[in-house]
Amino acid sequence: MKFTKMQGAGNDYIYVDCTKKLLKNPSKTAIKVSERHFGIGSDGMILIKSSDKADFFMEMYNADGSQGKMCGNGIRCVGKYVYDNKLTDKTTVKVDTLSGVKTLELKLGDDGKVESVKVDMGAPILEAEKVPVNTAVLKPADGETAVINQPLVVDGKSYNVTCVSMGNPHAIVYLDNDIDIKKFEIEKIGPGFEKHEAFPEQVNTEFIQVCDSENLNMRVWERGSGETWACGTGSCATGVAACLNGFANKNEDIVVHLRGGDLTIRYTDETVFMTGAATTVFKGEIEI
Repeated sequence: MKFTKMQGAGNDYIYVDCTKKLLKNPSKTAIKVSERHFGIGSDGMILIKSSDKADFFMEMYNADGSQGKMCGNGIRCVGKYVYDNKLTDKTTVKVDTLSGVKTLELKLGDDGKVESVKVDMGAPILEAEKVPVNTAVLKPADGETAVINQPLVVDGKSYNVTCVSMGNPHAIVYLDNDIDIKKFEIEKIGPGFEKHEAFPEQVNTEFIQVCDSENLNMRVWERGSGETWACGTGSCATGVAACLNGFANKNEDIVVHLRGGDLTIRYTDETVFMTGAATTVFKGEIEI
C-alpha cells in the first residue's frame, strides 16, 4: 500500500489515495499503520475517495480502528494532498465528510505547493441532545438548550464543562491559570471524560487556559486516540466555547496554541473558520 504521512499542527495521519482503488479492511489497516513502534506511527488513517457530492470524500479512522466523522487538521492535509499530487488544479476545493461538505481555500507557497488551508467548518451544534449529551446526567441551565459552563463530576471531581459539536462531540474545560498546562496530567483525567455516561458517543475533551481574548492554550484528549498534539475540530469548538463563556469575541481571530503549533479560529454568526498549516512528512509503501 502506497501512503503519505502528513501532519497539521502535529496531528499526524497516514493518507491513502483511494480515488482509483479502494482499500480492503480499512479499520484493521488503520490500527496497524498507526502503531508507533511496529507500524508507521500516526493518530490514525485518512482515505481520500471520489465523491458525487463534492470534489472528494474524506474517510477517517482513529488509531484504535474506530471511524471518525471529521478531523479539522486532517481535512487541511487532504486539501494539500489533492493539489500537490495533481488530483485537482482548484484552489477552492469541496470535501465531503460524514459531517457534511466542507469548503477549503488553499494558499500556495513560493514553490507552488499548498502552504496553509482555510476551512469553512460550518456552524457549531450547541443543542445538548444533538452534540450529543445525555441530559439526564449533564443538564443545560434552566431555560437553556446548550450545556455552557455546567458542572460534571468525573472520577470524583467536579468540573465545569461547555459542550459543542463540530460534527463530532467536544467537552471544553477551563483550567486555572496557576496550573502548568505543560505538566497537566491529561493521561489520568482524559479517559474519565472520554467514556463518561454523559456522552453516549464518547467525547473529545479540550483543557483550556485563557491567556487573553485572542489567545488560548489547549491540550486535547481525543476519543479513540488519547492525547494528540492538535485537534482542528477541537480548536473550533474551543473558539466557540470561549465566545459563549465571554472569554473571546465573535468575528475576531482567536489563536489556539497547541502542542503541535497554532491554529487560527474565527466564529461568526453563520459559521466557524479554521486556518492552519498542512505539511507532508514523507511518502512510502507498506505491506498490508
